[in-house]
Amino acid sequence: MQHADVFTDYVQPFQIEAPGLRGRLVRLGPAVDDVLDRHGYPAPVAGILAEALAMGAVLASGLKYDGVFTLQIQGDGPISLLVVDITSDGALRGYARFDPERLENTGPGPESPVPRFLGAGHMAFTVDQGPDTERYQGMTPLEGATLTDCAHTYFRQSEQLETAITLCAPSDTGPAGTLRSAALMIQRLPASGTADPDEEDDDWRRAVVMMSTVSAAELVDPHLNASDILYRLFHEDGVRVYRQRALRHACRCSRERVERTLCSFPRAEVESMAEDGRLSVTCEFCKDVYEFSEGDLESLWALPPNA
Repeated sequence: MQHADVFTDYVQPFQIEAPGLRGRLVRLGPAVDDVLDRHGYPAPVAGILAEALAMGAVLASGLKYDGVFTLQIQGDGPISLLVVDITSDGALRGYARFDPERLENTGPGPESPVPRFLGAGHMAFTVDQGPDTERYQGMTPLEGATLTDCAHTYFRQSEQLETAITLCAPSDTGPAGTLRSAALMIQRLPASGTADPDEEDDDWRRAVVMMSTVSAAELVDPHLNASDILYRLFHEDGVRVYRQRALRHACRCSRERVERTLCSFPRAEVESMAEDGRLSVTCEFCKDVYEFSEGDLESLWALPPNA
């Protein structure tokens, strides 16, 4: 029996009982609303950023890290930049840059959103675990019609596990004025050496085919919980779900962080950005504004290095 359920933000890890197949389902609702409400993006920008948020969350959820995972997508289209980052404790944020005039001239239409709105460019993944650790980075060109296609390109070109992924942020399934997004990913672990290779190949192909039958509407349906969706897809082989990991929208900006950033620039450069002795700094992620008077700026220069 299905039960209506509040649409929350989470990662649902799972394992298909066929040997060597694991996956994760990400569903985002309130986090997407929080990100989009602060910016008032046009529909094409909101939709593709909502998908990018789900992509960032599902990719990060497969990594063991203590820090920040960042997904950055740059292109020469009317949407020039998408940035999503997520901390190891589930704090998610994101923003987009776009050219309103070029976007308007592009016209409506959901077909091929990557070449249509992002154009030619690249997608980069970074894991930053702090100043005393080596940063991991992966990069792939924007190849394909959708962000799902671009993700598949990345996994094909990297030396990582065989991966199938689907992303969605349908515009007609949430309450008026809201968006939900979701990502479903399955991965094939290295061969166990104990099973028949042909059977393992068949298990993988069957799982990919079954995954491809899920609709965007099902992935964001609040009347279906994660277990419902995964059982519908993989019950013939058996599926085991593990504890959900909560996600949430949260920005890490603060006045102290802004002060440290300003101190990293030459004083003349910072003063050139001020108007009538006052400087306003707006966080691109959350749109919070930090105001600095002439006296505030003087105090910054009086701080000792690395304060």
